[in-house]
Amino acid sequence: MSDKRFKIAHREAIIGVILVIINFSIWFGFAYGMGSGDPLSYTYVFGFPAWFFYSCIAGTIFMVILIVFVIKFLFTDVPFDDEEGDQS
Repeated sequence: MSDKRFKIAHREAIIGVILVIINFSIWFGFAYGMGSGDPLSYTYVFGFPAWFFYSCIAGTIFMVILIVFVIKFLFTDVPFDDEEGDQS
């Protein structure tokens, strides 16, 4: 007999891995895409080099919002107690 909690946990683990891949892609893309040029040609956002602002600051804010959305709408509250076990 298969416990449905394992299916939920497996689905949520896959969602977590996807979030990590999205986070790394954003960070890597901006950090090495925009930051690989000559430092004299950098553009700045709020005093930070644009590559740093978009990869570390804006990327973090985006990920926090995305994670809150995922937790609110995609994750399921699962009880930890055994459903088939006796309750003494």
